[in-house]
Amino acid sequence: MLVAVLGVLGLVFIVAGWIISVGKEVPLRLSLLYFTGSVLLTVYAVLEADLIFIALNSLASIFSGIQILKALKK
Repeated sequence: MLVAVLGVLGLVFIVAGWIISVGKEVPLRLSLLYFTGSVLLTVYAVLEADLIFIALNSLASIFSGIQILKALKK
């Protein structure tokens, strides 16, 4: 049950991030939503032992984390 909740929460955060940023520069709030969703999906993938999605979502977390750092430095 908890595993499914983590997966759904991750999906919701990523979709929310994309919806609010359509046609705009990548704002900090998108990066925050994307980062949160990617981290939750990474946890979900670890709990499900899905190596492909562990790698994919780990990289997405890292790249969105870098975007957050860039935005905060401005």
